Amino acid sequence: MADVHDKETRSRNMAAIRSSDTKPEMIVRRGLHRLGFRYRLHEKCLPGKPDLVFPKHRAVLFVHGCFWHGHNCHLFKWPRTREEFWKKKIRENRQRDAIRTEALRSAGWRVGIVWECVLRGKYKLNERSVIETVAQWLGGGQTSLELSGLHLQEIEGSEV
Repeated sequence: MADVHDKETRSRNMAAIRSSDTKPEMIVRRGLHRLGFRYRLHEKCLPGKPDLVFPKHRAVLFVHGCFWHGHNCHLFKWPRTREEFWKKKIRENRQRDAIRTEALRSAGWRVGIVWECVLRGKYKLNERSVIETVAQWLGGGQTSLELSGLHLQEIEGSEV
């Protein structure tokens, strides 16, 4: 299927897509700040430049977009144009995510992931409950957290 936009329009659209300060990320940031959590943003010295870094809690949080990270939810659909390009791109993003998560865990960090679909779409959860769940995780001892709109699931890993 051919692209519905000319090359210039498509380029402008793609350039407008943010990689930081996204709407889901801002919801999480504002909610946690309101609860008194203080964090650093996009620490370049850590693998993957986590969206939020909580040094006091030795925890990092990624707010992943379902499309860019290939989440298995209703918000993710494979593009019908340039299929091979997108399959390769998203596969590499997933591999990079796994490598960076492992590197962070090996360095003693707790890793949390909040998927976009937990904050928008037909399976979204209440923003307040998402923020409270993240806050409980930060104050607790679990090594991992993953929140998605399909299920609210805390995954407890072994201590690092």
